Amino acid sequence: MNLPWHLYVMALLYILAGINHFRVPKMYERIIPPAFPARRALVILSGVAEVVLGVMLLFPALTKWAAVGIIILLIVVFPANVYMLTNTKAGMKIPKWILVARLPLQLALIYWAWLYI
Repeated sequence: MNLPWHLYVMALLYILAGINHFRVPKMYERIIPPAFPARRALVILSGVAEVVLGVMLLFPALTKWAAVGIIILLIVVFPANVYMLTNTKAGMKIPKWILVARLPLQLALIYWAWLYI
């Protein structure tokens, strides 16, 4: 496959992030707002989605679909980023400025995926 290098970087980012959901699921469960049921299932589902979408990026026929899926995923997980910012326990002692910076970073990641549609 002769894909642009940044697509490989994006794919690796999502594949590794997805695998991390299975390595430390409790960390991800902690950042899901309490209004969402079945936290463990959501962690597993989002981890699988990240791995699958990351792999899909590597296949030119699936890249656009993967990009759309990533945009949807980033929108769906956005409440977890807000919850981390607004809940000290969920923030895991991460400095507030980093949690604030993560919010516009989500927009940048959405834009990055948009480039492949």
